[in-house]
Amino acid sequence: MTNFYKILFFNLLITSTMISISAISWISAWIGLEVNLLALIPLMKSTSNKFSTEACIKYFIIQAMASACLLMSILLLSNLNLLNPKKIFILQIFMNSALVLKMGAAPLHFWLPEVVSGLNWNIILLILTWQKIAPMILLYYSLQSSTFLSIIVISSSLLSGLQGMNQMCLRKIMAFSSINHMSWMIASLLTSINLWTYYFTIYALTNFNIMFIFNKFNLLYINQLTKLFPENKILKFFLMTNFLSLGGIPPFLGFLPKWLTINFLVTSNFNLLSMIMVFLTLITLFIYLRISFAPFILNINESLVNPYSSNLHFFFVSLNVTIIMSLPLYFFISNLF
Repeated sequence: MTNFYKILFFNLLITSTMISISAISWISAWIGLEVNLLALIPLMKSTSNKFSTEACIKYFIIQAMASACLLMSILLLSNLNLLNPKKIFILQIFMNSALVLKMGAAPLHFWLPEVVSGLNWNIILLILTWQKIAPMILLYYSLQSSTFLSIIVISSSLLSGLQGMNQMCLRKIMAFSSINHMSWMIASLLTSINLWTYYFTIYALTNFNIMFIFNKFNLLYINQLTKLFPENKILKFFLMTNFLSLGGIPPFLGFLPKWLTINFLVTSNFNLLSMIMVFLTLITLFIYLRISFAPFILNINESLVNPYSSNLHFFFVSLNVTIIMSLPLYFFISNLF
């Protein structure tokens, strides 16, 4: 695929998301989601790889099923006069379930690890970050039952940690990591849309840093991380700090949105939910620690790839320094004022 068509479909991807989140009717939002799907499929199939073809087919089938369920619930809800309140509530849960399936949150997450395992890191970054915006914002617009979202939050935290523990494929690990962070972002939607925006921005920047390294060095499995050990210790340190930031360990930047989310949940009387999320996040933290310590433990002779040396980009270094230093700077400034 030529660069012209890539730019065309990428711009269409951005525009369709903006249409969905700014739509004044549910039909307009549904149209934006469909255009978004049609724009992403050509980008996923930009390489002649049988695994990317399989991923495209799986992604299209799942998204088409979710879109059909969403459209059916929208059409039924549009005729509210013929429905009683109980049926309206059931249809709203059905519509929210379709949005959960679209974003890949548990327990409707079965397709996400299988799809990303056949794609390159650039498309994985799009699916795990940008493609979550429209379904989550629409889920916030249709928020009716906090109990339903609490079930989604707990199941996403639990299943992502348990299923990600025995994975060696980095692409699947990042998919389960995304499912875990979706639980925190959905929990932030229960309290404040501004908190969700802040959490999503930090998560997207951290994911960009990690996948930039994975894409640059063509890393696909944990045992390939040893190639970073002898060649560039700074790069290895940046990878470790970004994973620790994803885990929410202070003093890294990823700790701040989780801390704020817990504070907002406790303030909003979601005490049990916040306590469960803290305990379940420890399971995912084990996965991040395993990846962070892998270059230190394994021998370089076990690496399956050849070392690649390159100068670090200034923009990439700046982003990583931001991840490391932003949280101490935040507390320093808050103490001054």
